[in-house]
Amino acid sequence: MGRLYRDSLAVPATLVRGGTSKCWLFDVADISGVSGRKAGVDEVLAAAFGARDSDQIDGVGGATSTTSKAAIIGPSAAPGIQVDYTFGQVGIGDERVEWGSNCGNCATAVGLHAVRSGLVPAEPGRTRVRMRNTNTGGRIDAVVATPGGRVPAHGDTLVPGVTSPGVRVELEFLDPVGGTTGTLLPSGNAVDELASGEATLVDAGAPAALVDAASIGLTGTESVAEFAARLPELLPLRRAAALRMRLAGPGDPVDHAVPKLGVIGPPRDYRTGGGTPVEAADYDLAVRMVSMHTPHPAIGLTSMVAVLAAATEPGSVVRRHLAGGAGPVRLGTPAGVVTGTPVLDGGGRLVAVSLVRSARVIAAATIFVPRHAGAGAA
Repeated sequence: MGRLYRDSLAVPATLVRGGTSKCWLFDVADISGVSGRKAGVDEVLAAAFGARDSDQIDGVGGATSTTSKAAIIGPSAAPGIQVDYTFGQVGIGDERVEWGSNCGNCATAVGLHAVRSGLVPAEPGRTRVRMRNTNTGGRIDAVVATPGGRVPAHGDTLVPGVTSPGVRVELEFLDPVGGTTGTLLPSGNAVDELASGEATLVDAGAPAALVDAASIGLTGTESVAEFAARLPELLPLRRAAALRMRLAGPGDPVDHAVPKLGVIGPPRDYRTGGGTPVEAADYDLAVRMVSMHTPHPAIGLTSMVAVLAAATEPGSVVRRHLAGGAGPVRLGTPAGVVTGTPVLDGGGRLVAVSLVRSARVIAAATIFVPRHAGAGAA
């Protein structure tokens, strides 16, 4: 359990790289001193990450959307589920935590940590971790490589956007449709006109607005810098999508985390952020995503689930650019090509999305949080 010192609260945490994100993981028992009221947890996490500062100098955050993430983990009491986790996107220059969405990269980290910590016993070969995301109620299975019934220290699986390998983790997003709105297409349309652009508004993995690149004068293969230069004109589309999906009312603020915003285009030659050439023949769909109002350096996994779900919908802006039928879909992202597979039942209904990621435990630490952040709750 977190302990109070004279000037600070000491909270144990584990830093895990999951996919292309870094996530601080907190055991629910260790943070129980502030879990009695939601504001206490928000205050402690914001102070631990140094959220008030856009550089997060006085905290453990990394000052980017992919490195300012937290998850609170514990055993689940639900039948057939082993681990519950709650994901928090911690503010950058903003002392708040958004709890409205899930994060697939953090789910990857949770899966590895659950086995490494003994929360789920390791089995020879592969260990399945049955998880529930409490933000959305979504079910995810993480299948962790455990050769000989042990968790490797580093692993040998490399994913685009990360220069070093990690432990192989196969993620299965189960019944991913409608976690927030109850339906795959919240507006009821395969394509919606949003001001200057055409978009498919989809709720799978996370609510997302997927805009046809050509309709807004883009290709979907822009560099991160080129994409960033166009964001000011794209962000109003995100607000329009939130209203159309009923995620916010006309006078309400829109969360930074959802809906996700992405630009979709047909494959064409481009170079990754690291300068590696990618040929059009090497992938099926060009994708550029926004994360917390900045370009994502790769693609978030819940965004990837949304894109793959939209790929199954006839008439969507995603489907119009896909030449093939059902099966794995290769996405061209700023970091390189990533592949995912939508899984359909006999009636053509999307029942799962499977992805391959990697993860690595980076550190186990005690974070000293300024006492004023959560003293009342603690």
